[in-house]
Amino acid sequence: MRQVLNINTDWQFTPRDEPLAQFEGAKLEFERVSLPHSNMLLPHNNFSETEYCFVSWYRRDIFVPLENMGQRVFVDFDGVMIAAQVFVNGVAVEGEHRGGFTPFSRDITEFVRFGAVNLLSVRVDSTERADIPPFGGLVDYLCFGGIYRDVFLRFSDHVFVDNMATLTGQILESEKSLVVNARVVNTNSAPATMTAQANLYDTDTLIASQKIQITLEPGCDTAAYFQFQHLNVSLWELEHPKLYKLEVQLQNGDALSTQVGFRSAEFREDGAFYLNGKALKLRGLNRHQSFPYIGMAAPARLQRKDAEIIKFDLACNIVRTSHYPQSPHFLNHCDEVGLLVLEEIPGWQHIGDTAWQEVSKLELRAMIERDRNHPSIIMWGVRINESPDDHDFYSATNQLAHELDPSRATGGIRCFHGSELLEDVYTMNDFQYDLGTPDAKKYLVTEYGGHMYPTKTFDQEERVVKHMLHHAHILEQVYSMPIFGGIGWSAFDYNTHAQFGSGDRICYHGVMDIFRQPKLIAALYASQLEVSERVVLEPMTYWTRGDLDEGRISPLWICSNCDRVDVLVDGINLGAARRLERFSHLLNPPFVMDHIPGGWGQHFGELEVLGYSGGVLVERKKIAADGVPVKLEAQLDDDQINADGADMTRLSLQATDQYGNIQPFAFDVVNLEVSGPAVIVGPNPVALIGGRVSVFVKATTDAGTIRIRAKTARLAAKPLTLHSAALEEIRLLELSR
Repeated sequence: MRQVLNINTDWQFTPRDEPLAQFEGAKLEFERVSLPHSNMLLPHNNFSETEYCFVSWYRRDIFVPLENMGQRVFVDFDGVMIAAQVFVNGVAVEGEHRGGFTPFSRDITEFVRFGAVNLLSVRVDSTERADIPPFGGLVDYLCFGGIYRDVFLRFSDHVFVDNMATLTGQILESEKSLVVNARVVNTNSAPATMTAQANLYDTDTLIASQKIQITLEPGCDTAAYFQFQHLNVSLWELEHPKLYKLEVQLQNGDALSTQVGFRSAEFREDGAFYLNGKALKLRGLNRHQSFPYIGMAAPARLQRKDAEIIKFDLACNIVRTSHYPQSPHFLNHCDEVGLLVLEEIPGWQHIGDTAWQEVSKLELRAMIERDRNHPSIIMWGVRINESPDDHDFYSATNQLAHELDPSRATGGIRCFHGSELLEDVYTMNDFQYDLGTPDAKKYLVTEYGGHMYPTKTFDQEERVVKHMLHHAHILEQVYSMPIFGGIGWSAFDYNTHAQFGSGDRICYHGVMDIFRQPKLIAALYASQLEVSERVVLEPMTYWTRGDLDEGRISPLWICSNCDRVDVLVDGINLGAARRLERFSHLLNPPFVMDHIPGGWGQHFGELEVLGYSGGVLVERKKIAADGVPVKLEAQLDDDQINADGADMTRLSLQATDQYGNIQPFAFDVVNLEVSGPAVIVGPNPVALIGGRVSVFVKATTDAGTIRIRAKTARLAAKPLTLHSAALEEIRLLELSR
């Protein structure tokens, strides 16, 4: 039977290139860590990439039971940044793996001692190596170092299922079909004939099964084909993302399973995208997988949270994984919540030499073989983001993608008109305020906004309003043009090199800040929801007298999905704000109140906006007029984390008025007190940035109750309680001596 053990805990780490780390008994100093792990914790801004660009070593003991003799032993890495060399008991296993965004495995059977403790060591090179994508040129994002994704120990028979590809059919018919192509590997020196069985489950209920006989030559792999007909299954839809479990099992007991969904995704010549035969305008944002303090070493909980933020908080129906394959946890949750995905290969503007291109093609293969069963993924990005045309290279990547997955469209992200089209869809980063004429019938805008209008959460009010209007103007064009849709740049602010950041190494291009806290523009995206899904009513104002030119407090802009919004100042109803007619193609254009009485130095009182739907008051919001913080609010995203030494949740801190509105001119220092089995990741004390900031609360390996208190010199938040739960584990292996 296949056995898979997560081995994220009990690693030793040294931030130095110490070759002796591969050997038992080395007299070196190590820090005990859990994975995912960043080779260096960093401030949220004002740091250089040189701080984490170094070679480090990770190692841990693995006990391989005697009863597993006769099986093959693998160690599987989900992601190591950016090159890794694996050693077992001081012996190198294969060559160096190059590439930080795709998984790789090492067969360590011949290197382990059964019935004994073995030393697994990994040399991690986190420098910006020109021979590995995305490097070689200047890159507008950072690739933080370390073993930053999960690692597993896997035992299997000498004949095992290595990978599978699925193809759903007859989606619009009442009875669906499913074709499964499983790759089965025979590492024996003798041929093998056996039964292979594919099972399809709805939760735990078996709904379809098929057996076939396969013959495998020694030392080779073969394809096992299964075809299910007349399936009575539900479609995977954005509102109801129905998933099924598919398992392929061999007679010897080895099995591999994956999630599948039944859906069709078509980019048609009429310029519309169709999901399950229904036209859908794609509206989304780009996502970088980096976080403050921890870089890319985010556990599953934070990965899943990002999918929820983009889907539910920002009302997007698609995300682009700019500019690399992203965490399996993120993609799995996109499947689960109904968020479409455009996934692409690593890179940024630069194409390297032939050897570099071969690494790129290997990463493309690894990406597609890992992710082709995700129903959320609707397109492969097979060009290096914003790179020049390269006919031979991109003909090869496009062909490879179609061979590995004939069911999905390909796109190639470019930033100049007239680029050669080799892919199925012309995907374009168009940063013009007025979008250009589409270069093809099948056309998707994959970036807009971004560096053309960087905006901070604490910028002057007129700029954050113009930020919203800038995006609204482009969305209006996206909805009015015969194109598939638009994916804005970007969901979140992110760290970058000095040549791109706003003086502090942050690109402030996000609809949310680097802490995943919304800027005012976030309400524009959220307001495109139907009011039946969630009421959105957000004034685009700090409601201060001196932050607008000439001391004005109007015009007042409001993003809402209500059909009428009334404005009251100091208790006096000024009437209904008007919809902006120039954004008529948006589902819910912003409102504006053009003139509010009062000038410089005059009393203006608190603001109240009332939202109506169908003539019924459904939401109201008040903003105080004095600008004085009266509350410190502390909020945890979760009430429970796992005691694995790596799991963490976000702790958000904000200074607000009496109605809960963030006070953007508050920069108080917050002191955090934590008791129980957890630590703060981030500065403590920590200063508010424009009225808010976030840190992470990370579990230790002990279970128990965690209590958190936050206070400034003048304000104290309500105490918070968090539970750290012991992991329910079946110890297949003894993990220590």
